[in-house]
Amino acid sequence: MKPSAVGLATTVVAGAVLALLPFALSSYHQGLAAQVGVYFIAILGLNILTGYSGQISIGHGAFMAIGGYTTAIMSRDHRTNLILTMLMALAICFVLGLVVGLPALRLSGVYLALATFALAVSVPQLPLKFSTFLGGSNGVQSAETVTHRWLYGASWTAAAILFVLAWLLLRGRTGRAFRAIRDSEIAATSSGVRLPIYKTLAFGVSAAYAGVAGSLYVLGTNGFAQPNEFGVLLSLQILVGAAVAGLGSLWGVLAGAAFVGLLPTISKDVPLVGSAHGQDVVFGLIVVLVMLLLPQGFAGFLARLARLRAARPASDRP
Repeated sequence: MKPSAVGLATTVVAGAVLALLPFALSSYHQGLAAQVGVYFIAILGLNILTGYSGQISIGHGAFMAIGGYTTAIMSRDHRTNLILTMLMALAICFVLGLVVGLPALRLSGVYLALATFALAVSVPQLPLKFSTFLGGSNGVQSAETVTHRWLYGASWTAAAILFVLAWLLLRGRTGRAFRAIRDSEIAATSSGVRLPIYKTLAFGVSAAYAGVAGSLYVLGTNGFAQPNEFGVLLSLQILVGAAVAGLGSLWGVLAGAAFVGLLPTISKDVPLVGSAHGQDVVFGLIVVLVMLLLPQGFAGFLARLARLRAARPASDRP
């Protein structure tokens, strides 16, 4: 079977499983699965920026905060439909991503990472500065809350739509331009790729995905947007998820999302004598272990298996 057919078949099976899964889960586990869907969207967006265009970002939690506060405020003040607030978060974060991408044109590598890290630190402080409108440390409560099943359906429906859009974007001319920039900016320029347009576009698309993820993230916390929910740790978790998924590939994103979405819940049940932060220690140790075993992420592991299978003699294959 051709690789494209295998990928299509795998996608169809995964979609069927995700569609039927909530009917076999309790409300609590539906919430956990919805959380994985939220991370899936955020990691997918970061992968477009870092994995395909080669621009490192440690600030996606900031765009998630903007998307989350958009949903909470529009619901609280204008009773806006929650699905519509997600589209608004997508549009607002896309524009802001383009704005952030402009100064980022002059930065690369660790300097770009530090600039986006500053974004992750500063944006969650804005609600404290503008507490009258943004609620300060008390946060903003949306006017409507949702069930875990609704959240599961919304998260994975949005994830499926955004995955297809990312696949269409990356398989065409834009995707080729992103990869050319990642591999060599000089070679990309000589080939006619306009760096300012495509680098800022990558930031805009990636930020838009983070905005939708942030909107759903707030709905998963009973519609409550608070600065502490969007700290630097959230940005680091998304980056870890992208690394576990495998940068520059869409097919490992689910594994990365499951890793960062479920591991904190699993690790808190692991007893660690003598540590007041056993969950964080276990999480860190497992991240290090996974990076040692899968240096190219889950997608790299799948590619390695495919190469090993292709190298086997035909008579030895099942």
